[in-house]
Amino acid sequence: MLPTENRLRRREDFATAVRRGRRAGRPLLVVHLRSGTTDPHAPGESAPPTRAGFVVSKAVGVAVVRNLVKRRLRHLMRERLPQLPPGSLVVVRALPGAGDADHAQLARDLDAALARLLGGGAR
Repeated sequence: MLPTENRLRRREDFATAVRRGRRAGRPLLVVHLRSGTTDPHAPGESAPPTRAGFVVSKAVGVAVVRNLVKRRLRHLMRERLPQLPPGSLVVVRALPGAGDADHAQLARDLDAALARLLGGGAR
């Protein structure tokens, strides 16, 4: 499970990441990353945590399949949060093929998209 402080919940945060962030598409998912934004709602002067949110539409499959995809993506993102700059907003949007993919395929696509967004991969 993704810790509470690392969850993206508000609509405006999703919109900020999607509209103002960079995007990397893969066959199973699209990742939007808004690096190092400050959270006006966070108290104190410490660096805000990296937060991630997930969009899994009905095109992915029935409710059971969508929830399975969300659980897999949450688990994968939890392991990758330390790689991202503090204060980043990440939105992972699952594409229709994600419902049929296994954990390793989702991990491979997520890693490739994050590597591209963090400057490690070419187009």
